[in-house]
Amino acid sequence: MRRLIALTLVLLSLSACALLPNRDPLAINVVGIEPLPSQDLEMRFAVKLRLQNPNESPIDYNGVALDLEVNGRPLASGVSDQQGHIGRYSEDILVIPVSVSAFSVLRQTLGLSQTQSLDNLPYVLRGKLAGGLFGTQRFIDRGQLSLSNPGAW
Repeated sequence: MRRLIALTLVLLSLSACALLPNRDPLAINVVGIEPLPSQDLEMRFAVKLRLQNPNESPIDYNGVALDLEVNGRPLASGVSDQQGHIGRYSEDILVIPVSVSAFSVLRQTLGLSQTQSLDNLPYVLRGKLAGGLFGTQRFIDRGQLSLSNPGAW
């Protein structure tokens, strides 16, 4: 009897997974970084992201969180309680404020070798669009920054 119940539960859970919609991941790209007013020992920036929804169904979100690593070290983080909607096969630009502490800058500076330039520093941007229990969309964008040429962001 226990085996029958266990088998039934396994089959029900597998069929429940099949009912979840098949979604392609969001395409996320950093399209700009602009300075914002800052406090004493921190810098603030507005990170602009282009979100592209390659799916049949729209995505509703009610919060955004970001973490930015540069050269393998944490640099900035930010959150926003923005709410919005990205239509099916559509795109939108999100602007998220992020903070960089003076200690993060110091860690980055100490992590640069004397022979390393400020060109082509690898970055990883991790984030999520909150959308309820099963609607949260996580994303990662990787690339290279050129800090010696600020226009290259």
